[in-house]
Amino acid sequence: MPTHAEVEADPGVLCTFNERIVAAFRARGGVVGGPFAGADVLLLTTSGARTGAIRVVPLEYFRVDGRLVVLGTYGGAPRHPAWVHNLRAHPNVTVEVGQRSFPAVAHEITGADADCTYQAIAARSPRVARYPTPRRRIPVFALHERESG
Repeated sequence: MPTHAEVEADPGVLCTFNERIVAAFRARGGVVGGPFAGADVLLLTTSGARTGAIRVVPLEYFRVDGRLVVLGTYGGAPRHPAWVHNLRAHPNVTVEVGQRSFPAVAHEITGADADCTYQAIAARSPRVARYPTPRRRIPVFALHERESG
């Protein structure tokens, strides 16, 4: 996974990394290796907040209290990942988990619920627990499946 310094120096590094993970995910029915080895990974398709361009990002996901949850940790970076801005502007998304794809709506979890959800994830995910604590609040999103049609 590229470091924050590498991404700041060349944003294309992250695009290339994500493209490789997306290709591996789709070729292997949702199973990926590398920095995501052993993690539950989904593909999140969003619309760009400003451009409306379609973006696909691989994200680690967690099941908490029956919800499908993703965290905007950006590895503990001082700013939010781009997909957070996209979800806030356009919450209708497509989610791919394993070989299944479905329309969903992203709902940002806030307040005490977000804190509890984040802590529940950190308690069972050493990777999340080890992220540096940024000065920003880590966004927490639940992805709710929509009825298609």
